[in-house]
Formats: sequence, C-alpha cells, structure tokens
Amino acid sequence: MSIKSRRQFITQLAGVAALGIGATSCAMSKKTSSAGNNSMAGFFEISLAEWSFHKALFANKMTNLDFPVIAKQQYGISVVEYVSQFFKDKAKDTSYLNELIKRAKDNGVKNHLIMIDGEGNLGNLDSAKRLQAVENHYKWVEAAKYLGCRTIRVNAAGEGSADDVQKAAIEGLGRLGEFAAKENINVIVENHGGYSSNAAWLSGVMKSINRPNVGVLPDFNNFCIKRGAGKCVEEYDRYKGVTELMPFAKGASAKALDFDENGNCIETDYTKMLKIVKDSGFHGYIGIEYEGNKLSEEEGVRKTKALLEKVAASMA
Repeated sequence: MSIKSRRQFITQLAGVAALGIGATSCAMSKKTSSAGNNSMAGFFEISLAEWSFHKALFANKMTNLDFPVIAKQQYGISVVEYVSQFFKDKAKDTSYLNELIKRAKDNGVKNHLIMIDGEGNLGNLDSAKRLQAVENHYKWVEAAKYLGCRTIRVNAAGEGSADDVQKAAIEGLGRLGEFAAKENINVIVENHGGYSSNAAWLSGVMKSINRPNVGVLPDFNNFCIKRGAGKCVEEYDRYKGVTELMPFAKGASAKALDFDENGNCIETDYTKMLKIVKDSGFHGYIGIEYEGNKLSEEEGVRKTKALLEKVAASMA
C-alpha cells in the first residue's frame, strides 16, 4: 500500500513500531559507538554494501528483497547497506518495506543504512533546486527510520567553483541534517567524485555544519577529483584523505577492485588503511563494497571479506 502523505507515513510507522514489526535496528557507526560483540581487531564489524551486487541487480538476477537474505546465508554478514536505486519507487510503500523488514529480521540481519543517489544535488548553487533536492531526501530519511536504520548516505555534489559549491553544500546538508535529527537519523557524505573526493574540502564542509548527526563515510578508493579520457587525471592521496575524514566518520567503505595472488588489494594497502582507521579512535561498521571487473561479484565480496578478516587478525 503506497502512502500519499508524510503524515500518513509517520502515523503508520508509529503503528508498526508499536506492534514490534520494525524491531530490526542498526547501531550507529561513529567514534563513540561500540562495534558490538563481533568486532574485529577491537574496533570494527563488517557490513555489506548492496552496490557490491549492482551487476546482478541491474540484470534482475537478484532483487533488493533478496539482499539481506543473501548477505547472511551466503556470506555470513549480519549488517547491510542498501542502495536507493534498487527500490527507488518504494520509499513510501509500507507493504514493501514491511517485507524487507521481515526478511532481515528472519535472518538476524541489521538494517544499517541506505545509500541515496539520484535525488538532486545538495550543493546546487540554485537555491530553489537545492531546496528541492533537500526535500527529495526527506522520504529516504523516513524510510530509513521505518526500516530501523540510523543513517542515510548522500552526496555533496554541485557545479561551480569549489568555494561556491562548498557554501551551497553546507546549507543543503545542514538543512537536511536538521530534518533528519528530528527522526534520529544520521546524514553522512561519501567522497564520491568531484569536490567531495578532496578530503580537505569535505572536511571543511563538516566543520562548518558542525551537527552531531551529520558526518562522512570515507571510501578507501573514491579519491578521484577529476577524470579525463576514461581515467583519473587528478587524485587525492587516499591515505591522507582517510586520515582527514576519520574525525567525522560514522562508518567506512572498504572498496576493492582487484587482488594479487596473496589476496591483498592491489590499489589499497589495507594494513595501512585500517591502521589509520583504528588510530582515529573509530568504532563501528566497515562496509564491503566490491566494484571490480576481473572477479565475479560473489568472489570479489568473499575476497574483500577475507582480506578484512586477515588484516584484523594481524592487528588484534
């Protein structure tokens, strides 16, 4: 049943919560939170990003409803990160969301966050378009709460000078953060290309917003600031970038593209990267996000999980 108004949505949410249907919860990944009893190296627990299966999802070989079941039954992972693209017309559909809650709960899976794309630029220099983008995200804040999540991941995109887009992003993210705070939801920004992949720029956005529920999701590999001729032509140092972003982190994304014969990630030194994360005082979820082309999605996820486990064991 689709909901036609935000008031109806909140009313139904309250009713579902009272019945205990929305009991699937997600712990907040931030510096002051616990990673739980299954923490690795004493500071993180593994989650699984749905984007790891984007090829299978786009090819209709699996659905968003399958995701939490697959995460637990095939990979032994109990915390999941959804992607809005794979249920983009379901944010207000309580029947659909209830089924997603049931599948997660039946498999002992925590709904951790929703990654939001395609809802407009929160750093748009046009104030009307920026406000529309902010309001477009409201339904996902509410869907996250309904699913038992505490977090949505958004993008700080915009076109213009670095200073102008930064000012706009501060206003847009700040406004969205204010709305999300009323629902006890975190809003986090990923380094996701363009200005956002400049960690100094993104850190400046966070410092200016200065809200406890607004933070970042450092991606170990997304530090390409500028692309040209099909490749990255300007890249921010990933280790420096993660170091600068960790003070604002409410999670981290373990991106992996390729592996050597020893199971190590070719593009990122995971031992060095996880030491940076640990030294920051972080305690929370690190999400597997395999995005390579040489391995199948299944094998890529398994190799990334094995790598995280191996490095964690060496740091324990």
